[in-house]
Amino acid sequence: MSDRSPREDVAEVLVSEQEIQEVLDDLAQRVTSDYADKNPLVVGVLTGAFVFLADLVRRLDFPLEVDFVAAASYGDGTVAGKLELTKDVNRDPNQRHVLLVDDILDTARTLSTLTELFVERGAASVRACCLLDKPSRRAVDFNADYVGLEIPDLFVVGYGLDYAYGYRNLPFIGVLRAESYRT
Repeated sequence: MSDRSPREDVAEVLVSEQEIQEVLDDLAQRVTSDYADKNPLVVGVLTGAFVFLADLVRRLDFPLEVDFVAAASYGDGTVAGKLELTKDVNRDPNQRHVLLVDDILDTARTLSTLTELFVERGAASVRACCLLDKPSRRAVDFNADYVGLEIPDLFVVGYGLDYAYGYRNLPFIGVLRAESYRT
């Protein structure tokens, strides 16, 4: 990330603040329809999902609990390896309806593995909700149950999505200028 304003590193706004709000309203309506009577455990996948999760759960007017997981894929630096939890949930998912919330569904390795983990832990059901979906990048056969927007294979930042720990504070989702991340 450069020393200039994060907005200056954005080539174009892909999803505006207004569009994000409309997507959130739609997702909240769909989640409410499915979970209003289930007191779900809503699990945010750190760190990218924190903004999306916060805005989503404030639109859900029914009993629920929120928790978080953090996962890292350890490989040789260029190839993803085994997914390991670096932060686990504090709440027991056994016999709970679990809604996994992530910022973007890309290769699907993380959400696929987390879904299997919560099923193994006895969850009554496990579904996934993502703000963004890049189906062209899929490495495993997995689709989210709730998807805000499908996007092309672009390097996006903002609204929780980062590059080198920066840009998460942008209120929109933008395409990062190539010169901002290429060395």
